[in-house]
Parts: sequence; structure tokens; C-alpha cells
Amino acid sequence: MKQKIIIKVQVRCDKCRSKAMETAAAADGVISVALDGEYKDKVVVIGDGVDAADLTIQLNKKLGHASLEMVEEVQENAGNENEDEDTQPPSSPSSPTTPYLSSYYQTSNEYVLYRVVHDPQPGPCTIM
Repeated sequence: MKQKIIIKVQVRCDKCRSKAMETAAAADGVISVALDGEYKDKVVVIGDGVDAADLTIQLNKKLGHASLEMVEEVQENAGNENEDEDTQPPSSPSSPTTPYLSSYYQTSNEYVLYRVVHDPQPGPCTIM
């Protein structure tokens, strides 16, 4: 079963993009890898039997942040080349056919703020 996996990654430069491509291409079962999106921040992987969660974790380790956006099955119409393509309903990218995120892999974007308090009059003990 071929599947199309879209993972949004944090890319800052061309080196980060090439690192994302290399990491995705090294995964088992990957057939093709491409960058997509306005800022080329989405890695599109097409493969057979690719573990999407494991690939997302690998990209997260290499690049700092990666989130799994969509996993859908790719259907090949090799024998139906003569059919009109308008007869098939268009697939909406906002509604994936196979959602694959579990709550374990979702990361929250909450930030923890710490306030550093400086004591202008330190006591006689300078160890602490």
C-alpha cells in the first residue's frame, strides 16, 4: 500500500532543508521525497510501508521540531487512463483520508516563562 505522508518541519536555511531531505530519504520504504509549501517547510514522502510516526520522530531529533500533518493512501490508476479525471471528486488537503496522529506524538506550543530575580544586596554567604 503506497502512502503519502506530509510532515511540517522547522527549517531555517538550505542546510536544514537538505538535512530534512536526507533524513526522510534514508527511512525504510521511501520511494520519493519532496519539499512543499510556501516556505518549503513541508516534507512530502511517498513510500510503501513507511512508519510515519518514526519518521516524524527522526526529523524532530535532527531539526528541532517536526509535526505530522497528514497520511493518506495513494491510489494508482494505471488501467484507467482513458477515464475523464473530472468524474472523480477532488480531494481536499484540509481533510486527510487517514488521520494518523495520536495524542502521544502531538506537541503543544505552550511556552514556560521564567523570571530571574536579581538580589542587589547579596548576603555574606557567597556559596549560593
